Amino acid sequence: MKPWRWIIGLILVAVIAAFGWHWVAQDPGYVLMHWRGTNVQMTLVTLLVILIVAWAVIAALVALIRWPFGALTRRHRRLSRRRLADGLVSLIEGRHGEAERDLHRAARYPSVRGPALLAAAESAERHGDSTRALETLDEAAQETPRAARVLRARLLRRAGRSSEAVTLLAAEADTGELTPAGWIEYAEAALESAEPSRALRALGPLQKSGEIGAKAYAVLEARVIHAYVLAAHDGASLSALWSQLPKGQRRLPAAVDAYARQAARFGQGMAAMDEIETALRREWSPQLVATYGSLGAEDIAQRLRKAEAWVDTHPNDAVLLTALGRMCARSLLWGKARPYLERALAIEPSVDAWEALGDTFLAEKLPELAQRCYRNALALAHGEATEALPEIRDRPIDTRVTAVEERDAHGVPRLSP
Repeated sequence: MKPWRWIIGLILVAVIAAFGWHWVAQDPGYVLMHWRGTNVQMTLVTLLVILIVAWAVIAALVALIRWPFGALTRRHRRLSRRRLADGLVSLIEGRHGEAERDLHRAARYPSVRGPALLAAAESAERHGDSTRALETLDEAAQETPRAARVLRARLLRRAGRSSEAVTLLAAEADTGELTPAGWIEYAEAALESAEPSRALRALGPLQKSGEIGAKAYAVLEARVIHAYVLAAHDGASLSALWSQLPKGQRRLPAAVDAYARQAARFGQGMAAMDEIETALRREWSPQLVATYGSLGAEDIAQRLRKAEAWVDTHPNDAVLLTALGRMCARSLLWGKARPYLERALAIEPSVDAWEALGDTFLAEKLPELAQRCYRNALALAHGEATEALPEIRDRPIDTRVTAVEERDAHGVPRLSP
């Protein structure tokens, strides 16, 4: 409390005391007590003071008498809290056997029994004893049933029993009574058990609660929508599913990517192209560019022209250059594909670019260069060093030099300093 509040409070107390004393002083009251021939006379104020003092003395005596009997209880409470703290620290440090022992001891005191048993179950599971973990959760369910249910679902999911975890949480999910952690476990278990429609139901409550943070929610939302769209079994169901999704979710790059892949799979290449192009106009996404280049041979000439126009504003995007190289190779434009792929490798080497360049050299009847490209792709995939390509046709191919071109917002190249 701020000092000025204390000052105002003291002034109010002084004023009330002054008016009260003035009121009592005018008529302090009179009390006469007669007991076995003895008369005791006093004012009413004196009697009240005596009663208050007597009450305080009696309360102090009772507390003094009860103190030895409460000493054991206080010691038990103090030890339980210390063991709970030590057990949690041991759990975080990875000393799971020691943590489980301390937490079970802490659980003997009622006020910390629930949290201690939950942490003990987690310790047992991390120690590799799933059976004891589930038994401990049975005890914890009597104290904290909702938290124990969520933790049981998490342990089941970690053990590869995601369907059981979904079933365990389904009743509360249907009534919307799951906690934020419960919704997360429900979504994760539903994704692992190939039930994305169930996972989709968790997004609304999680977004409303705001407990997992915007970044974590965005990652989970992208995963759920991606799996949900990929679950469509034909073109009609894909169109219906896509139209029912909220506008914000249809704009997610992961959702657009899944829709485009499924649409191309079901022979709806134009719809896939339109969605990707619309999404790229809103926000540039290398993921969607890569998907755009891998849609297949349908309308590839149109897609190639469109992608080449994007180079003006994204000249240093290695994914775009790789996609262009692949589309040129698919169109049998080998001489045009190679510069795109070489530039992509110069900017940011990737397995896809090395493989595509190998396919190009193979089509140009240069098997040795193709083999080296494939070896580089394999080496890069395993995190190993790649080999530089030799000179060919009086022109060096140097993929070790980063050839980055800077352009302004209008696509005009900037001069190097």
